[in-house]
Amino acid sequence: MDDDSDTEKSEDLKALHGMGYAQELSRSMSKFSNFAISFSIICILSGGINSFAQAISSIGGAGAGIGWIVGCALSGMFALAMAQIASAFPTAGGLYHWGSILGNRFWGWLTAWLNLLGLITVLGAINIGTAYFFAGTFGGMFGFTGTDGQVVIFVAVVTILQAVFNHIGIKVTTFLTDTSGYVIFATTAVLVVACLAFAPAIDISRLWTFSNFSGEAGGGVFPRSESTAYLFLLCLLLPVYTITGYDASAHTAEETKNAAVVVPKGIVSAVLWSSLVGWVMICAITLAIPDMTKGASKGWEVFFYTMDSVMPTGLKTALYLGILIAQLLCGLATVTSASRMLFAFSRDGGMPVGSKALATVSTKYRTPVNAIWTATLLCILYVVLALSIKLDGTSIYVIVVNSTLVFLFLSFTVPLVAGMIAYGGPKWPHPGPWALSTGVYRLVTLLSVMGMAVILFIAVAPPNERVLYVVMGFIAVALVLWVLVENRRFEGPPTGERIAKRKTAIAAAEAAVGEQG
Repeated sequence: MDDDSDTEKSEDLKALHGMGYAQELSRSMSKFSNFAISFSIICILSGGINSFAQAISSIGGAGAGIGWIVGCALSGMFALAMAQIASAFPTAGGLYHWGSILGNRFWGWLTAWLNLLGLITVLGAINIGTAYFFAGTFGGMFGFTGTDGQVVIFVAVVTILQAVFNHIGIKVTTFLTDTSGYVIFATTAVLVVACLAFAPAIDISRLWTFSNFSGEAGGGVFPRSESTAYLFLLCLLLPVYTITGYDASAHTAEETKNAAVVVPKGIVSAVLWSSLVGWVMICAITLAIPDMTKGASKGWEVFFYTMDSVMPTGLKTALYLGILIAQLLCGLATVTSASRMLFAFSRDGGMPVGSKALATVSTKYRTPVNAIWTATLLCILYVVLALSIKLDGTSIYVIVVNSTLVFLFLSFTVPLVAGMIAYGGPKWPHPGPWALSTGVYRLVTLLSVMGMAVILFIAVAPPNERVLYVVMGFIAVALVLWVLVENRRFEGPPTGERIAKRKTAIAAAEAAVGEQG
């Protein structure tokens, strides 16, 4: 090992020990691997394609050409603010620690539960979307038509397989997510060129043309509305849902070399590249639609309508295979992210039961195996629940996606607000080695908080008003539990003397997994 690597390892250990934690997970992720895990979860070939109708069936081509840019800018503000904190506090389950350290125990506890719910629901959303994509591509060969029962079985099988690969080690996971990064770039490049080459005609004005395709004109994806502003906000569901999951770089901080520098770069670069490449892809697909009015009327089938209309069969099949592989690996990376969050929260006794077991790291695989399988089970149960509460014909995919947006972005917002308040004070006197200027950091955080209001609005807009009741219900239950139970039980991350007292336990934990300082 060279001197630079030794120095980086020493700094990583120093930072982790300084927060009271042992190096139990295997720190083997490179700069590219940390980028790739967030890039794989964002996966423009997953959300960008499975939710494509949310742009077209609202305001038409402008939803892709303009809406994508606005939505990505919104996510970009969150990413920049998150990266600033990640550099200063590079731990697994980053969001939870940030809320606790920069705010207080309650902020951290609430962040943890919001983020866990967000990660479990986003895993469900990704794998449900994959099930629908499989039904529309290769499903016919296996009698898979995408019925609700088939979707639940598909999600269960796929999520279990994703958990198996996570179980057997971070090196296996990073190999697959690294591969996913290359698959996404290559498949997207071919898809873009093919869409432009085989498009019946290229009408570039589509990308800034506003058309009202709400109601039946857009296949019923959104209810009928005469408000262009309202429909434009709804089209942001496509980019805002797609460009998320970049917190995975923070969740795997304890498995990343030179984490204080690499993690924030991984967050920002994953969002930047996904936004740019995704915009080119979305625009190319939009330009390839043979007839915008007919395409919009297809609703959720608009992507398949386009591919079936313009693409040669062999090329289309190859592209479908690449997209399917990317979507499956997207879910695999999400299992990694969710399990690390659950592990980190449990390590501090956050779960009401089973915290010790969930914080256990396999000495053979150096992975939190119990947390991996618990996250997997919770995802499957959530999908079953989403199916059982299906109302008014609303797709379970839409229900899950909107739940994800609210829980995930709320979990981002709480620690970002705490950071904005604490920055420069005793809780956070100095930024990490990767940092924006003070003025820019405060600005992007403020814009993120304002953006949260937009995200909440579009996530609970008709016909998904019930999502608001779910969110308010969760917050009400959380407040009651905190006041009656958790406020007295939950201590939060170690601080002060508690960190000093952990030295012996840290040494023992690292010895148990064979970690050498």
